[in-house]
Amino acid sequence: MGLLKSIFTWWDGATIGTSLFSRRNGSEVGRDALGNVYFETKAGRKGPRRRWVIYAGANDASRVPPEWHGWLHNTVDQTPDQAPPPREWQKPPLANMTGTAQAYRPAGALEAGGVRAAATGDYEAWSPN
Repeated sequence: MGLLKSIFTWWDGATIGTSLFSRRNGSEVGRDALGNVYFETKAGRKGPRRRWVIYAGANDASRVPPEWHGWLHNTVDQTPDQAPPPREWQKPPLANMTGTAQAYRPAGALEAGGVRAAATGDYEAWSPN
């Protein structure tokens, strides 16, 4: 099932065609802690150098760490292993939690109990003359 899955599915990792294209036309630049592999077109090709990622697991862009996101979008030229270490106040990135039990739910949200703060009385409804 692994071979057929890699031939026909694009939503869970790379297809065989993408993997072969990446190995033939690009050079591996690095890997992140999640196992994603980053590529760049080989030197000597015409035009600007393209950069792309092959995800380890589900194709979810929120699984790309910020330092690699900057490299993918040509914001920085250094790969994260060449960049200075993160500052002590920086937190590790989180995946997109929307739609999960860990999603942010402010006070008053139905999923968080649905109890809103009491009105302060400074609101006056508009009524036409």
